[in-house]
Amino acid sequence: MADVFSKSFTQQEAIDEDTIARVTDILRGGRLHRYNTNPGESSEAALLEAEYAAYQGVKYCLACSSGGYALAVALRASGVKPGDKVLANAYTLAPVPGAIHNTGGVPVFVEVDDNWHIDVDDLAQKAASSGARHLMLSHMRGHIADMDAIMEICERYDICVVEDCAHTMGARWKGTRSGNFGRVAAFSAQTYKHINSGEGGLLTTDDEEIAARAIIMSGSYMLYENHGAAPDESVFAKVMLETPNYSGRMDNMRAAILRGQLLGLDENVRRWNGRYQMLERTLRSSSLIEVSERAQHEEYVGSSIQFKPRLEKAGFDVLVDRCAARGVDVKWFGGDEPKAFTSRYDSWRYLGEQAPLPKTLAVLGRTCDMRVPLTFDVSDCEMVAKIVVEEVAQVANQHSL
Repeated sequence: MADVFSKSFTQQEAIDEDTIARVTDILRGGRLHRYNTNPGESSEAALLEAEYAAYQGVKYCLACSSGGYALAVALRASGVKPGDKVLANAYTLAPVPGAIHNTGGVPVFVEVDDNWHIDVDDLAQKAASSGARHLMLSHMRGHIADMDAIMEICERYDICVVEDCAHTMGARWKGTRSGNFGRVAAFSAQTYKHINSGEGGLLTTDDEEIAARAIIMSGSYMLYENHGAAPDESVFAKVMLETPNYSGRMDNMRAAILRGQLLGLDENVRRWNGRYQMLERTLRSSSLIEVSERAQHEEYVGSSIQFKPRLEKAGFDVLVDRCAARGVDVKWFGGDEPKAFTSRYDSWRYLGEQAPLPKTLAVLGRTCDMRVPLTFDVSDCEMVAKIVVEEVAQVANQHSL
């Protein structure tokens, strides 16, 4: 009888007892709002900002309500106006085009390559021809592209890079932390990300005016001194009367939950990568499954894995169903309609008709995806990958190339 995997792909690890105790203290004290502090007291949100800025190695950090909010504020604070074109990789998740739409920007999607990175050649062509002055660069599903080439293109055309680091918190490229290449970056603390407060976001930058605008936009009510990693008050004085309030603050409970997890983030990166590497090795044992090589200088966080079965299109839905019957949750990005988080650029019809991107569609037509929860151990990951290998072989027999 075929093995069936019994653990959930959506179960997170428990919050540690020290953090639970701290959250309980906050609830008993009633001071949940980040600006509701006693004289001389730093809120949990301010402490998180200081600690994350130190972890990331940047000057400024804003804790806010979600990663998607951080993306939109990063675009607005860096100067995107209604009607402005914004370059963005076509393989991304729905909050990215949503953030561009939120600002009134117009996305110009860039092809992706066979390894799920933004296609550097297409980026260069569209940077030259589109007139865009911003690039929303998603390190989608944790894959970091050639940042030397990307930054050279963006410097050549005076394009401001906004990094979407929802899947690369803790990752590096040639020793530089993801998020520290562009002018501003956004990170997510949604429940399936590298630190988990259910929902939450962080914005980081070394640009003092972007930081000041973002803090005002988050709803600071001029309480700038109550932030943990903010520019001098003189910077706020230059921008405060021309910057709107969009109210997207983080509360103290979520900040306390994240502070506890930040302490263990680097160890969790090590744990994720051990699980990822077992999945990778086992999937590669099949000649019917392609798993891309990661660049040696890419220090990734393996919280999800992508692979390409060598199947006809008709076989992918069958594969997803067969894996599900054995307890393995595989997502496919090639379906005609979006399912769960698998929407594509041609799914976001509110943006209007988009130029065809045949390379992206071809890549996503073969792309399967699995989460790698830390509630799995390494042997679980071996079992999961073996089930996928077996089911790909079964489907290939029915839907041969």
